[in-house]
Amino acid sequence: MASRFPTSTPRSSPRSLSIARSMSSTSTAVAASAEDLKSFDAEFIKVDQNTLFDLILAANYLNIKGLLDLTCQTVADMIKGKTPEEIRKTFNIKNDFTPEEEAEIRRENQWAFE
Repeated sequence: MASRFPTSTPRSSPRSLSIARSMSSTSTAVAASAEDLKSFDAEFIKVDQNTLFDLILAANYLNIKGLLDLTCQTVADMIKGKTPEEIRKTFNIKNDFTPEEEAEIRRENQWAFE
């Protein structure tokens, strides 16, 4: 009989899962001011891109809302104000659109480019 509950595990590394758990318990255990937590978060999130994405997966899998918010906001800040080309370069994303497809997408979504 098949289980009703998912048995899949996250694709994040065991190291990231461990970091996510420790971050969750640290931020919960520390009854600090908002400024102290902000400082802790700023230092904690200084990781390479691969670790950042692993932490997003781990936070989502472990349902750690604060960590998921922090990591997703970090990625959003990395994207903010950049052109599509700059975003592709930042995240090493290959542009697989033909020039015609890209022009059509820009026409369909003109409001986003104004």
